[in-house]
Amino acid sequence: MRLLVTGGAGFIGSALVRRAIAEGDEALVLDKLTYAGNLASLAPVAHSPGYKFIQADICDRAAVKAAFEQIRPDAVLHLAAESHVDRSIEAPAAFIETNVVGSFVMLSEALAYWRGLRGEASARFRFLQVSTDEVFGSLGAEGLFDENSPYRPNSPYSASKASADHLARAWRRTYGLPTILTNCSNNYGPYHFPEKLIPLTILNAVEGRPLPVYGRGENIRDWLYVEDHAAALLLTARRGEAGETYNVGARCERRNLDVVHAICDILDAIRPKPRGSYRAQIEFVADRPGHDLRYAIDATKIERELGWRAQETFETGLEKTVRWYLDNPDWWGAIRSGKYRGKPLGADA
Repeated sequence: MRLLVTGGAGFIGSALVRRAIAEGDEALVLDKLTYAGNLASLAPVAHSPGYKFIQADICDRAAVKAAFEQIRPDAVLHLAAESHVDRSIEAPAAFIETNVVGSFVMLSEALAYWRGLRGEASARFRFLQVSTDEVFGSLGAEGLFDENSPYRPNSPYSASKASADHLARAWRRTYGLPTILTNCSNNYGPYHFPEKLIPLTILNAVEGRPLPVYGRGENIRDWLYVEDHAAALLLTARRGEAGETYNVGARCERRNLDVVHAICDILDAIRPKPRGSYRAQIEFVADRPGHDLRYAIDATKIERELGWRAQETFETGLEKTVRWYLDNPDWWGAIRSGKYRGKPLGADA
């Protein structure tokens, strides 16, 4: 396939591109290269003949149109988004601009491109809107999000992603554009920007810094190894049915505190401190506003209809992730040496 991947220099996007190139696809990455976009994450495929890169904003209609004309894609995988809840609380305008207005531009240009296709090319084309389980709001102690769960976003970030999802559905129903939606659980793995819980904990631990945990660490997330997610997205682009939604999750629910404990235990085993456990560095901090209690995904539909299965357990994926960060200081060192210093956003701001 020929793929147009927005946000392809980000965490999930780069995993998708690396996998797509390895499987023989062509991929044109369109990325603005904001703080979370990193071309070093694409270095493994940078010299592949199937890889191309354009630095551009998805709100720039002329640049988006040019990208369509350059690659003539069989599918668009739209991942470009401002994506961190804390940042959305502090500065929501950028989330509305990129996630809502940018998605509108992408859908509009995709529609114009698709209307010019004929025959098999038209039937094959898909626009994949890659979204999050956060659009569904917060679960109680029981239950799972499925494809029919109502949207109840609780942060500016999740509200902006919900808006983009609604636009994708509307472009399908109103204009016939063959859109597909995916809603995933929390991703983790290599190349993850160090403000997120798992890489932040790993790097702070080995640097002897406090390990910040919001509240009492009782919030529960359903964890998905990023390589498993990339496989699901490519499979959906190839075989997914237009107009459908697929939830992607690995049934790996963990409390945030348990995640931090697990990282500490892995480090205690493979890079022990001279004395004591890394758990001693845990520091509870003020909870974020509107912090959703629990997310959990029912992935039955994508498993049944497309044959996707998560390959990593949380234990195997987490150990791979810890080892990757220990083995790749050149990647994260450049980030940690900049403005971002390993504190929760908003702390001391």
